[in-house]
Amino acid sequence: MNAVNELARARELLAAHPVVDGHNDLPWALRQTVGYDLDRRDVTADQTGHLHTDLPRMRAGGVGAQFWSVYVRTDMAGDDAVSATLEQIDVVRQMVDRYPGELRLALTADDMEAARAEGRIASLMGAEGGHSINNSLATLRALHQLGVRYMTLTHNDNVAWADSATDEPAAGGLTRFGEEVVREMNRIGMLVDLSHVSADTMRDALRVSEAPVIFSHSSARAVCDHPRNIPDDVLASLAANGGVAMATFVPKFVLPAAIEWTLAADENMRAHGFHHLDTTAEAMKVQRAYEDGHPRPVATASTVADHLDHMREVAGVDHIGIGGDYDGTAFTPADLPDVSGYPNLIAELLRRGWSDTDLAKLTWQNAVRVLRAAEDASRTLSAVRGPSIATLQQLDG
Repeated sequence: MNAVNELARARELLAAHPVVDGHNDLPWALRQTVGYDLDRRDVTADQTGHLHTDLPRMRAGGVGAQFWSVYVRTDMAGDDAVSATLEQIDVVRQMVDRYPGELRLALTADDMEAARAEGRIASLMGAEGGHSINNSLATLRALHQLGVRYMTLTHNDNVAWADSATDEPAAGGLTRFGEEVVREMNRIGMLVDLSHVSADTMRDALRVSEAPVIFSHSSARAVCDHPRNIPDDVLASLAANGGVAMATFVPKFVLPAAIEWTLAADENMRAHGFHHLDTTAEAMKVQRAYEDGHPRPVATASTVADHLDHMREVAGVDHIGIGGDYDGTAFTPADLPDVSGYPNLIAELLRRGWSDTDLAKLTWQNAVRVLRAAEDASRTLSAVRGPSIATLQQLDG
């Protein structure tokens, strides 16, 4: 099969089994660039040059379901973080209401299947970082009522009850309250997302969780030794848990040569007064100027496929997925530049001998199964225990 035929075959496969992408930061990009003014950034039109994401390119990429990240930065704390998370949820709901022919709000696995049958993109939400609940299980439940279907336990900084992958260890994993957060997420049917957390937090959450977990956008540490990636012992434990690890495309997490370059580029951003995650036009001018003088190591679909090959070998084909992190990263792989690029990855996997059955699991079936399993666990657990009213002070002192 030549490259043209492989790409055509990839598109056929995605028409039947579209991508469920675990993580896209379009809501934050809309906040940063246009203050949530959807008239100024109409995603029914091509937004190349402004965003990685718009509806035409999602269609071209074969996306059938998207977990929209309702992320807020960790320098927002307390009730400010909660309010900003609510604003993020609000813009997702605005998009769904604004484009009903293209998007359908999905709260369940059945909703995902119904959206696919209707030819619409299932729109789910994931909160990125436990700071979004301000140490409150009632707030956690409120986010679930508003439609949030996973929560990443931390972002780049620790929370009071869980260690992040990119902060100094403080709790040694999960505290007692952190374990209670996981149990309450299981009870209400919210997926526990272990991207961004430390390896010890991963292991603690897998020990405590009574439902499958996810990694919404993390790759294999054995292939690229970055703390944001998943160690092999954790990948191997996913089979018993039933969870899914969704490989990300972020170059600094998938390409070893990109790690040191990114650290230096991030320091340059801070030296120019920008947050290192800032992707506004002004910030990107600084990034591009740095890149001109310091050529950037470039990842490709093959780089990501190396991770997926390894993750399939260690975790099993039933426990892998895709989480691109579009609009949450300044740089993307050369042939995965935006949400239109998924067929290039599927074509690369076809070249490596992946079967149609394996690819259907990777793109659609595994993610749908995991959400359904979380719903099943919720029904069982909520029948035997009510809402937790535990507090951080009660459990952790």
